[in-house]
Parts: sequence; structure tokens; C-alpha cells
Amino acid sequence: MYTRLDQLRGYTRERLSRVLLESGGTPQARSERESYTQLYTDDIVRYDAAEHGLCFGRLDMDDGETRRIGRIGIRDEDDFATPLLLDWRAPLARPFYLATALSPDGVARRLHLRTRNRRVTGLSDEHLSGAADAGRASADGGAARDATSAGVAGEEALLTALEQARTGRMSDIVETIQGQQDTIIRSGHRGVLVVQGGPGTGKTAVALHRAAFLLYTHRKQLARSGVLVIGPNPTFLDYIARVLPSLGETGVLLSTIGDLYPGVTAEGTDGRAAAAVKGSLDVIAILKKAVRDRQGVPDEPITVRFDGYSLRIDKKMCTRARGRARSSRRPHNLARPLFRSVVIDALADQLAETIGTSVVDGSNLLSAADLADIRHDLRQDQEVRAEIDALYPELTPQQVLSDLFASEDRLRSAAPGLDDDQVAALLRPAPAGFSDADAPLLDELAELLGVDDSAEQDRERSRWRRQIADAQGALDILTGSAPQDLEDELDPEILMAYDLIDADELARRHDTAESRTAAERAAEDRTWAFGHVIVDEAQELSPMAWRMLMRRSPNRWMTVVGDTAQTGAVDGASAWDDVLSPYVAQRWRLAELTVNYRTPGEIMAVAAPLLAAIDPAQTPPVSVRDSGHPPESVATESERIEESVAEVVAALPPVGTAAVLCTPELVDRLRHLGGDRVDVMPVADVKGLEFDSVIVVEPDAIIGGSERGLADLYVALTRATQRLSVVHSRVLPRELAGLRAVGGVPAAARPAADDIAAGAGAAAAEATAAEAAR
Repeated sequence: MYTRLDQLRGYTRERLSRVLLESGGTPQARSERESYTQLYTDDIVRYDAAEHGLCFGRLDMDDGETRRIGRIGIRDEDDFATPLLLDWRAPLARPFYLATALSPDGVARRLHLRTRNRRVTGLSDEHLSGAADAGRASADGGAARDATSAGVAGEEALLTALEQARTGRMSDIVETIQGQQDTIIRSGHRGVLVVQGGPGTGKTAVALHRAAFLLYTHRKQLARSGVLVIGPNPTFLDYIARVLPSLGETGVLLSTIGDLYPGVTAEGTDGRAAAAVKGSLDVIAILKKAVRDRQGVPDEPITVRFDGYSLRIDKKMCTRARGRARSSRRPHNLARPLFRSVVIDALADQLAETIGTSVVDGSNLLSAADLADIRHDLRQDQEVRAEIDALYPELTPQQVLSDLFASEDRLRSAAPGLDDDQVAALLRPAPAGFSDADAPLLDELAELLGVDDSAEQDRERSRWRRQIADAQGALDILTGSAPQDLEDELDPEILMAYDLIDADELARRHDTAESRTAAERAAEDRTWAFGHVIVDEAQELSPMAWRMLMRRSPNRWMTVVGDTAQTGAVDGASAWDDVLSPYVAQRWRLAELTVNYRTPGEIMAVAAPLLAAIDPAQTPPVSVRDSGHPPESVATESERIEESVAEVVAALPPVGTAAVLCTPELVDRLRHLGGDRVDVMPVADVKGLEFDSVIVVEPDAIIGGSERGLADLYVALTRATQRLSVVHSRVLPRELAGLRAVGGVPAAARPAADDIAAGAGAAAAEATAAEAAR
């Protein structure tokens, strides 16, 4: 198989080299060359991505057929009808993920291969012809929970993968996809598919592999329209960045909500009060009013000089013009020509009355052609245009939003319903950067303002003319510097650049607009309609963020992945129907993941009471393994919190990743404890991430830090794949009674039992009551 892979890669590189050497020809020929260039480049990327772990499985069927499963499909050179290797996404490969001893699906034996580079490092096989093997324990002796009952296929291979140390980057799971996950990955639902799953159920992996599956199944459609994957933050996107390329898929746009608006990178941060206002749909009315406030009328008449005459722009004239523009129902910028036209007509009538009125009978002596000339000249006059444009200016979303939040007067005018605290939370200096919550507002303003396409087309034509001129200049230089001492009879045999290519072709070769992938072009186009949209940690999105996303998905073909029990955002989702029904009514489907592959059983036992307090209706996912490391708590004093955390960090194993999770206020205090292997992070930044070891600091402070503090603590506790430690100087919340206390502060220095009983987690109790009431 590797020999055949080398042959395919060599052949493709040769074809790509030939195409790149071709030039000239008709527009159709140039278009075909660009298509072949993209095709061969994509194939090379796929072959390179398949190099590691090319073949990872084999099926021996009951009828004697053998199927080999891998990252890509490869056919025999001599017998093209016979596949050497089946792509994991092909229908014939599906029994590799679904077959169990109780339901073998025609499989006699399943073989898992573990490889490094081109060397086999491990093998494990399962005989599925009878149910006697159904309860067979893991061959490596690992502590597997009742994996078979949890719906686990390929138990040994799965547990081997789960026990490996994390590297800080997410890897693909094509070798160990489970039945529940496979059903969702291959779902043919063409509407909104909601994937609900608790911690460690593989929601993110399922979403990314679904993207790869859809690109494989609907390649022609999605290659043109692209796939958008939304993550909660840049750290998460870095964490998953290698998964799709490892599957040979590069035409996917990864983005956060804050970076989805073209040309804007979210660098600022919002407090919870500001985020709540910006995330609510009520902000739409504020934005509309902010735009209308920029459509001014003068309190006092404005005098402009034109052709030696004084003309007046007054309130009545502008009110009429503004009413005409608004009644057109066009966005602000697209309605500007109407405003200008009404004002110009009124000014033309003023001038006509001044210079064209008959002294005999008071009639106007100017013809229709004379009036048309006056209007034309008024439109061209710089002073007149400047005064009109100042009243009804061309606006950008960035300009409107920056001005709105930089001025208390503008903000109070646009949002009279906000109280003083909300206004104070929203105000910021004009040069301040935009935040994640601003991106949906910019998108909404872009809809309210509109874009004057005629001006954009003029700029594009001007850009292309400059490129042609530059290309012609380069060819002229080559022509002028051509050697002049060649013998005449040799001249015709020597081809120079200007013999092979003209200015138009040279400009096209330097214009990368047409050679970019759909994802690259979509990243710069706010109006791009994606073929499929995948939203991870979807429970964190605000109503305004959903409104922005739905514009990117007019066909409403989406995969929405999340867990409402982990909602930490103040304006996040508590029920999927509340989020989706305004856009798709009841036309969405729910799929649930119930098996926990990441979080060991010991840790889930500690986290389960938190889940019960957050949502009693939810059932914790079933862990497939125990780690053998009971979660621990370390009590300390407030002044010694850094020292205690440092001691726990120092005791961690030398291999694997680790994280210290705490409130934002503690991050700066503990940051120096981080390093190459240990991250110090606020809980809000760890959604979707996983670490071998996790140290949670001051859980009571995490609970009291927000209205959804219980959910934040639940997220923090369930990030670990092996070890969990809790360091605290405050009293532990009662939900964490299952932790094993080790070391810490001597008993004499700790609060008395009566004190603990009297004040046991007041903040935790209040938060729990609030969640229960909600």
C-alpha cells in the first residue's frame, strides 16, 4: 500500500509540474489549468496527510472477503476495480466501527494496526463470530469499565489510545470511532443536527470527522461553498487545527464568532454586563436607532455658495429628503442617493426661482433641459456634495459601533432603556479594539447600512487596470533588456518571457483571487453562504451570535454540538429549542452521546453531584474506564495558595499535559507556575480542551464568579483524562464531598466544624438555588 501511495504521489507531482509550466491559451484553457493545479495540489496534500497511519484496520468477513481500512482509498494499479485500501468514510468500511460480538454485521474478525511512520508497532484483533467474546477484558490489562455494555467496539485499541499522554494538540480518532459517534458522523440529515453530549463523549471529534465525511460524500457541492467550523476561542482552534489536515481536508474555515466578521480581529474583552446587553436581541433596536441618529437634519439653515449664488439647505427640505430615503426601505448607504437627489432637486428649484423667474408675469423661463443641467452641476459641486454628505454620511459598521460606545450622548440617545450601570459597562474609548460580542453587532450594522456595490465594482476595475499596467511594464523591461548580440539565425529559436505570455496573462498569474480555496475566499466575504456550518460549544453562543451564523447558512444545513449543562455564558443556551425554533421551527433533530471516553469514572463520580444541581434531568455519561488515581483535595490558607499549587504541580508525572484552572483574578497570581507542560488558565478558556492532569484552584470562588458558576466548575473538573486535584483555602462546596483529602493545612489552623456548618459555601448555596429556580 505504501508503494502504491508513493507511485500516486510521484505521478501527481509530475502532472502538477507539467501544468505549472504551461502558459497562454484561451480563457477556457487557463481556467482548466487552474482547476487541474488545484486538483493536483489537493491530492498531494491528501497523500502527505495519509503517510502516518495509512492503514489502521482490517476486516475478515464471514464470506472470506478481506477489507483493509485506512485514511484514504487506494486502488490497485493493475486491477483498478479492486481496492487495496478503503477510505474510512466509504460505506464498505462502516462495519469496522459498528460491528460488535453481539452484532457482528458479517464480520468474522476485526484487526487493529498501530504504526509509527511505516513500521507496525502493535496489533490487536477481535473474533466477532460468536457472542462468547463479548465480555472479553482488555488485552493490555487496563482498568476498563463495562466497555461492552457502553457500546464500545475495538476495546483494546480504544483504551490504548485513551491511556496515551496528551500532546497539547487534538488528534483524529479514525482508528477508534465508536458506534454512537459513527451514526452521527454519517448522518444524512440535511437540516440542523444537534449533538448533545456530556464531558468526554467526543463531541468535538465527532463534529470534525463529520466535516471530513461530508466533504468526502458531497465533495463537488462543498468544495465550491465550503464548510465553516466555529469554535469558542482561539486556544480551542489551535488545539483542533491539525485534525482535519491529518484527514486530508484543508478546505475548511476555522473561526471564532469574534473573528468571523471580515477585517476584524477580536482583541478586546467585555464584562458580563456589557456582554449581556450585546448578546440580547434587544440590541437590534439600539443599532437601528444609532444609524437613524446619523441621518441628520439641521436645526438652522445651512448656506452654500454655488455659481455665485447663495442657496439654503433647511430643516424642512432635509426632513422631506430623509423621509423619502427611509420610506424606500433600503439600507442606509444604499438610500443615500435618494436623500441627495431630493436635496439637489430642492436646491435646483431654489436657483431656478432666483435666476429664471420672469419679471413680467412671475413664470419660470428655464426649460427642463436647463433644470437638468443645473442638477448635474450641483451634483458635481464639491461644497454642495460635502454639505449634503455631512447630513447623511456614508457609514461603515466599525465607525458606527466605535462612535456609539465612545459617546455617552450617542449611547443614551440610541438606548434610552439602559440604566446607568449598563451604560457605564458599554462605554469605551474610540480607539479600543472590538470584542467577540461586537462581531455580531458589526454584522447586524452591515445589514442595516448596506454596501454600495457600484463603488466597489469601480474599485475592482481600477485595481485590475493597475495590475495590467504593472504587468505590461514588467514585460517592457524584459524586452528592453533582451540580449542584442545574438546571431540572426539563432534568434527565432530563443524564446523569451514576452514571447510566451502577454500582460493580461501575467497579471492573472499574479492575481491569487481565483486560485484561493473556497475557505480562503469565504474568510474575506461577509455575504458568503457556506454549504455546511459546524458549531462547537454551541451552548455558549448568544442570540445575536446565532443571528449572525444563520446568515452564513441560508440552507440551514448545520451540525450543532454542545452540552447545555456546561453553559457558562450569561446569555448562553439553556434549551436547544429556544435557540433554534426562531430559525427552523421544529425542523431540527437531536442526537445524544452517552459514553464518556475521556473522563475517568473516579472523576465523573465527583462531578456527578454538580450535574444534578445544574440540571437534575440530565444523566451523566458512562465512563468506559477508571484511571486508578482518585481525585484529591488539598486544603491550605489563602496566603499559601501559590505555594500549595506549586507543590501539587511539582508532584505531577513528568509526562503529559497539565493545567491549573482558576478564576480570572487568580490567573495573574499563579501564572508563573506555568511552563512548557503546564498551562494556567481561567475556566472560561478551557471549553473543549483536555489535559492529563488538572488542578482546580478555589472551587468556591469559581462558583461565586458568575450566575452560571456551577457549570463553570463542572467544566473545570471534567477536563482531566488521568488526575484531578483541588486546592482550596475556602470551604469546599458540598457537591465536592467525594474528594479525598490529602496533606494541606493542619487541623488546628482550619475552620471549626461549627463555622463550616454555619457558612458552608454561601455563594455555592445561592448559585445552586438560582440554578434550581431557573
